[in-house]
Amino acid sequence: MRSLALLCLLAFATPAHAASSEQHYLDLRDRYIAKFSKAKESDETFKQHDAALNELTGVLRGLVGPVTIKGLPADGKSNADTLFKGDSGFGHLDGLGFATEGDKQQAVVTTTSLLKHWLREHGKDGMPQEIDAAFRSDRFYYQAIQDSAFAKYAKLPITKPASASVAVAVLGVRGNGDLKGPPHEIDVIAIQGDKVFFLAASDAVKTAEIPACENIWKQMMAKKVPQDSMAKEDQAMDAYTKCFAREAPSQSWFAGAIKKAQSQLEQLPLR
Repeated sequence: MRSLALLCLLAFATPAHAASSEQHYLDLRDRYIAKFSKAKESDETFKQHDAALNELTGVLRGLVGPVTIKGLPADGKSNADTLFKGDSGFGHLDGLGFATEGDKQQAVVTTTSLLKHWLREHGKDGMPQEIDAAFRSDRFYYQAIQDSAFAKYAKLPITKPASASVAVAVLGVRGNGDLKGPPHEIDVIAIQGDKVFFLAASDAVKTAEIPACENIWKQMMAKKVPQDSMAKEDQAMDAYTKCFAREAPSQSWFAGAIKKAQSQLEQLPLR
């Protein structure tokens, strides 16, 4: 009976401990954001800022636990690039970040609770609040990592491991300027238990333009309305990527893109 009672206590205590640890991280992060967002820039301020990121990294390592992702450095650090509100790179997904040299591959590992909190924080920016909807949105891939916009071109139908509750792969283009062109980045997300894994690979696959979609782009850009050039381009881009998603499965390169996405999924430590 005593053993059964102890097991029950542990079952209830573990989620409560995890929740309190996550709240500790969020409280600490928010205090540092408030501090540095009002601070004057100086060598001492930057030194303190680096120390704060290191402290947050330590807390995140305790939350996430040990993580080994094939091909990436063993030691992750805070995925938050800056605690200065308003800086480029502010507000990335809370979690441990891993990256190869040149950011050819970037990964973030977090918890479902931190992910849900992050989605709520970005709700005012148009971020979907349901996890499934967020993973279908361009906004998630744009705001979670890096400082570059992301256009999703197609979903890649990967095989979900039995141990994972979610496995999603998307094909797209990331950049600070024109996002129209053959997509080459593959981003993969998986959820196992309370852990969330996100792995992005730039230049992951070679694709090609789709003539039918090019025609749609040209037709949309030739319209007289809207007159605002940015609005017209946004509408044309929306029509173009929707066409690309429809036509991509019939393209010769699509099977290779799925294979590459599956190999990225297999890099993740999913048991």
